Amino acid sequence: MSKTVLQFVILSLVLILAQVIVFNHICLFNVAVPMVFIYVIVRLPITMNANQVLTISFCLGLIVDIFSDTLGMNALSCTILAMLRRPILRLYVPREEDLTRPEPSLESLGTAVYLKYLLTMTLLYCSLIFLIESFTFFNPLQLALRVVSSTVLSMLLMLGVDSLMTPRSEKRL
Repeated sequence: MSKTVLQFVILSLVLILAQVIVFNHICLFNVAVPMVFIYVIVRLPITMNANQVLTISFCLGLIVDIFSDTLGMNALSCTILAMLRRPILRLYVPREEDLTRPEPSLESLGTAVYLKYLLTMTLLYCSLIFLIESFTFFNPLQLALRVVSSTVLSMLLMLGVDSLMTPRSEKRL
């Protein structure tokens, strides 16, 4: 097993456990719920086969669904997020040859592009999960507030995880 695969397996297990045990029980001001486990989908290598990405994303969402009792909402949202991952990345990086590494990160995309990519992916996931959860546009202000606040909170936490994942030699001051 290669080092990268082992890192992604360990990262997936840690983020799933953190999501199920800690982050699912956090709800700031009754609107912001952090969704940190999608960081795995965001960081999957671009060179990976689409079927593998969809399978990994579906299983990731399904595991969180099983432990969170959310009836497939995360599995559906993660699968849609995995389908749209490559087109979203192409919005910001027109040619895959421009990437220094196959894995989207601060180093391979640059700070501005990576933040836009992370924001778009997080906003898409939070929009999907809260639309599926509410299944109505009855209270659009509450829905928008939940999506925006959860996106900001999730993105900040994922940037924290990203700073932990980056080796010391690659960190720039």
